[in-house]
Amino acid sequence: MNHVNAIRSWWTRHVTWKTLFVLLMGQLVSFVLALTSFSSSLIASLGVDAPITQTTFTYLSLAIVFGAILLVRRQKLLVPWYWYLLLGFVDVQGGFLVNKAYQFSSLTSVTLFDCWTIPWAIILTYFLLGSRYSLWQYFGAVVSIGGLALVLVSDSGVGGGSDGKKPVVGDVLVIAGTIFFALSNVGEEFCCKKKDLVEVVTMIGVFGFLVSAVQLSILELKNLEKVAWSRDIVLAFVGFTASSFLFSTLTPFVLKLSGAAMFNLSMLTSDMWAVVFRIFLYKQQVDWLYYIAFAVVVIGLVIYTTTGKDPVIVPLLQEDGNQHSTQYQLLPDTNEEQSTLRLVHSVKANFLT
Repeated sequence: MNHVNAIRSWWTRHVTWKTLFVLLMGQLVSFVLALTSFSSSLIASLGVDAPITQTTFTYLSLAIVFGAILLVRRQKLLVPWYWYLLLGFVDVQGGFLVNKAYQFSSLTSVTLFDCWTIPWAIILTYFLLGSRYSLWQYFGAVVSIGGLALVLVSDSGVGGGSDGKKPVVGDVLVIAGTIFFALSNVGEEFCCKKKDLVEVVTMIGVFGFLVSAVQLSILELKNLEKVAWSRDIVLAFVGFTASSFLFSTLTPFVLKLSGAAMFNLSMLTSDMWAVVFRIFLYKQQVDWLYYIAFAVVVIGLVIYTTTGKDPVIVPLLQEDGNQHSTQYQLLPDTNEEQSTLRLVHSVKANFLT
């Protein structure tokens, strides 16, 4: 009877309309991410090798739509422009490497290896922000990495092979791309929680477009000249731009609403959507090791997200651009439906200098 009361008490405290809304928004972003991955994979299958060009249109659309809102407001930047330049640069590199991976690996492999963002985020926040995690969280991360290792084994041909040309090369590209995505997530989450969402999305669009334009002119002009443009290719680019625009628009909102742990857990379900797309749209068979790998990754992430506070510590940036060494940690409040930002004093000299 005590167990029943405990379960009922936990359900009453945690399962609220706000919680359900967060879960729904997380799944919406997850589905949009799966559509973005499917569109990128489709572009690659049509023989187009232009990963930077794909994201250039997305950054341009973000800059135009949200830039117009920012201009109407006529407000000064709350974060110095050079930090947005750095954020735009790492975001472009992450998208370039992951989209490039579709030239070598399958849709399911790329989406599963996206989960590498979590261990990279743990490492980066540990050394750069001074975050500390429980042993169970480390164990959960290790279990997730073990699941991803099964994907690498499958792509090497042990479990029946993969549909990519050079799947291992694609897997390596994705892992490298997740390093940049982890850097981008750390910076974007700080800006989203402390500053203005419209400004963040606008400036990522502006500087992402500028970096993409320069990188495109150096690396992809010859590839674009070889493209035999068709209706299918144009529609694939339109689909990628629309879905990635929606993903980039919703991500800051969900990050601010739910935090990194819930966001990353929600993004995991995009792998299931990817498997559905691969089976029903590509008419491809999925290797049995993928199902085992996915189950292991789920177990690891559940352990990770349910056994710790998932601290997010960020430096305080004043409106005048001065940096303080005071840091913040996001902790659960005693209130049943809300959380507050509690101050944690930890001196990190010259973090942003």
